[in-house]
Amino acid sequence: MRSPHFICAALGVCLAAAPVVAQPATAPSESTAAFTIFLRGQPIGSEQIALTRSADGWSIVSSGRVGAPLDVIGRRVEVRYSPDWKPRELRIDATVRGQIQALHTTVDGTTAKTDFSTNGQPQQKTDTIDPAAVLIVPTPFFGPYEALAQRLKTVPSGGEVSVYNAPVASIAVRVGDTSPQQIQTTSRTIAAHRTRVTLQAAGAPLDADVWTDENGRMIRFSVPAQALEVVRDDVAAVSSRSVIVSRPNDEQIHIAGNGFTLAGTMSKPPAAAAGARLPAVVLVGGSGPTDRDSVAFGVPILGEIAGALADAGFIVVRYDKRGIGQSGGRAESAALADYADDVRAAVKALGARKDVDPKRISVVGHSEGGSVALLAAAKDKHIAGVGLIATPGVPGTEIVLSQQRRLLEHSTLTAEEKQAKVDAQKRIHDAVISGKGLDQLPPEVRRAVDNPEFQSILVTDPAKVMPGVRQPILIVQGSLDTQVEPANADKLSALAKQRKKAPAVETVVVPGVNHLLVPATTGEVDEYSRLTDRHVSAAVTQALVAWLKKLP
Repeated sequence: MRSPHFICAALGVCLAAAPVVAQPATAPSESTAAFTIFLRGQPIGSEQIALTRSADGWSIVSSGRVGAPLDVIGRRVEVRYSPDWKPRELRIDATVRGQIQALHTTVDGTTAKTDFSTNGQPQQKTDTIDPAAVLIVPTPFFGPYEALAQRLKTVPSGGEVSVYNAPVASIAVRVGDTSPQQIQTTSRTIAAHRTRVTLQAAGAPLDADVWTDENGRMIRFSVPAQALEVVRDDVAAVSSRSVIVSRPNDEQIHIAGNGFTLAGTMSKPPAAAAGARLPAVVLVGGSGPTDRDSVAFGVPILGEIAGALADAGFIVVRYDKRGIGQSGGRAESAALADYADDVRAAVKALGARKDVDPKRISVVGHSEGGSVALLAAAKDKHIAGVGLIATPGVPGTEIVLSQQRRLLEHSTLTAEEKQAKVDAQKRIHDAVISGKGLDQLPPEVRRAVDNPEFQSILVTDPAKVMPGVRQPILIVQGSLDTQVEPANADKLSALAKQRKKAPAVETVVVPGVNHLLVPATTGEVDEYSRLTDRHVSAAVTQALVAWLKKLP
């Protein structure tokens, strides 16, 4: 027989009671929302949650289903509270891995009595709890966490909320810092708050994040250590985005692409003379599903660069890559040349604005975005200058092999095993470039490499693109970049200077900065999660500003 304790332990939320004074909370009289449950990035279930307020108090009712590996059906989960959020009752009607489970907890002051059964076997338990405890359930359903979200409105950082996981144990939830967040959906911008909490267990504490909207309604519950995310559907939609970096005068823009629209943000200087035409910059993000802020390991790379350039007097546009965030189009069918067309579309849109000087529009790309910027500049004379940050100076095949060798250096594999992996990677490259032998690759490898973006990365060679780039070029490189090593900057500089009647070329190597453009110790990828400074180095943005201001 599996007890409720077993299910709770499987999620890691069975964690000692601590007192807290409950405060009245305000919320809509009735509100219903749908949530999607993700495990390791994959949706495994859904839950409908209704929060109702009446003269008798508050009720939270939810139902849903969670698939493998948990396999739970929640027909009805109901929690009732008094008007001042004192717990009264909890009911569960669920099936867990094929076994029927029922639970009924009633609370009278500090006494919680629970009757529960598993496959018809009745059991009873009585516990002493905090009279203001939040009631949660042992099954992996999260409607009852709405009460925790409401309680977080009144408990300051450093305080505690007592939670009773009926009928298992009481848990002390320590409240951490709360930070404001803006979440942009297709219909509105949610003024959200993200609160860090720690579930204090007898064993190791478990960190989590609770996101709430303006009414204190839960919009997201996240347990990073378990790769568990419970997200309200309007926030989980691909068209929604967290506004990590924003300025008071930011403008949401839409750029007409080839049959679709790119969504982005235009950042402007704090003050500009009426009727003035300002220089402008288009920022281009790196590889993968990059949104307009290009957030990597908590560093909003493009978002912070945009703010620094806008402060320096430039109008700056950054956008979600096609098929990502709020942008249309299909990412799975796009090669680097297609992304270059998107850059040109942004340049064209800027050039049509009355507040932009059409002769002073530059493009700045980070990592793969630098390669895209080069491709765009080679085709578009309306681009005034090209900034290349941490950009490859060799063909993509060499970059991928260099990154692989770097990772292998830190492995415990033998020399023969390392060489075997390098040889296997070369065979993958040959298959991708030639189109022959793809069917012989393992399915998971083929899914990762059989797409236009990766194919175009492998065949893109800056030595072939650079001769067509007639604009001035700035090359910025971090000295501790281990993904695109500093030697790439030297190669780009040499290629740029070999152009006929070569325009100005400037190279800036920033000491102590990694591929994410932040201060680092080793620059290795495995250091990213331990970085203490997650802001783009001022030396990087200062180099960009100084160069852009020198352009004619």
